[in-house]
Amino acid sequence: MPSSRTGRPPVQRTVRRPAASRTVRDNPVRQLYLRAKKAWDRPLTAYYLILGGSLLITVLGLVMVYSASQIKALQMSLPGSYFFRKQLLAAAIGAGLLLVASRMPVKLHRALAYPILAGAVFLMALVQVPGIGMAVNGNQNWISLGGSFQIQPSEFGKLALVLWGADLLARKQDKKLLTQWKHMLVPLVPVAFMLLGLIMLGGDMGTAIILTAILFGLLWLAGAPTRLFVGVLSIAGLIGLILIKTSPNRMARLACIGATEPRSAGADCWQAVHGIYALASGGIFGSGLGASVEKWGQLPEAHTDFIFAVTGEELGLAGTLSVLALFAALGYAGIRVAGRTEDPFVRYAAGGVTTWITAQAVINIGAVLGLLPIAGVPLPLFSYGGSALLPTMFAIGLLIAFARDEPAARAALAMRQPRFGRKRGAGGSARTREPRRWNTMRRRASAARTSGER
Repeated sequence: MPSSRTGRPPVQRTVRRPAASRTVRDNPVRQLYLRAKKAWDRPLTAYYLILGGSLLITVLGLVMVYSASQIKALQMSLPGSYFFRKQLLAAAIGAGLLLVASRMPVKLHRALAYPILAGAVFLMALVQVPGIGMAVNGNQNWISLGGSFQIQPSEFGKLALVLWGADLLARKQDKKLLTQWKHMLVPLVPVAFMLLGLIMLGGDMGTAIILTAILFGLLWLAGAPTRLFVGVLSIAGLIGLILIKTSPNRMARLACIGATEPRSAGADCWQAVHGIYALASGGIFGSGLGASVEKWGQLPEAHTDFIFAVTGEELGLAGTLSVLALFAALGYAGIRVAGRTEDPFVRYAAGGVTTWITAQAVINIGAVLGLLPIAGVPLPLFSYGGSALLPTMFAIGLLIAFARDEPAARAALAMRQPRFGRKRGAGGSARTREPRRWNTMRRRASAARTSGER
């Protein structure tokens, strides 16, 4: 050790760390925030949120359908698990559709846009043919498939508008035509209004509202100017107001917003009020799974449109907030996929699917909470109904495919090391005991080494 002029060893000075770094290191809340932010910004975050969130919503929905539908099934002299078995079958088919959609390339999704649109229009027109279409709860929007199986073609119209509209806008953007308002509106708006007309012929205004939300979402993503956006919104609002004013049933639903008595403003608000009763009696943690009182004939459509109210009664505020958190995570992941892609079709399709699921969840939950009129739309992935579940799960598969197709996500998936590459047993040479090099990039790196480098 070198000595100083006085013969004494030099004094080693400690390097002072900045106060900011000490503050960050000593603050556990700040550390937790930074770790969460780092995990949130990872390339596969959207992929895992979409896959995990949709899976949890579907599984929890199956549990609640089984709980909420038992009394209804017994009242109809059916087995208690009747509706659950049908929903489980639809979920199994939907899982297959989700897997297929998540593995399909983007070009194939675009190729399916026109066939799906043509098929949806044909089926929606077929609903109005006497002897083929059938009415459920006053809406002529169903086709019987024989036995107890029915299909609602308007649910597939949502998927058709998303795929076809995204492909149309992407092609026009490639040709730089979206700067002209006529190319932005035609033929997107006329085709959307044709679908809305076919839906409104059957009287299903709830589905028409969702389709309108998808149209506005696509126009917003396409960069429609404010005056054009407001113009289309004004026309749609005027048509909706006329349809509401000319229907006593819709006026009665509008009068039940915020109702606290079964008879409010001369309207029958039994369903809306008993939905509030179910939520209010749940408390923080609910009365227990299967212990709902309102589903015993007091709350109509307990397993379909008002399943969120039964969830609040049996699982309490904790259960309902969990469902809201899952939908919020799903919506955020969809927005993230749409915002990070360079492909215009992926951006429009991801934004359209996110608008569809988010708007439908808001309308359903808002009606159960008494904040919106009862529109008769199911809670996506959660409520009973195979016709709504199948296209929604295919749309979730679209989001998964788009999330996997991001460049950073593709690189992260390619670098993942499988956990099943190690041979069993302690015998053999050291080379056989090492994990196999499954990854292509790792195989190339190991093959490039010479024998002396090992």
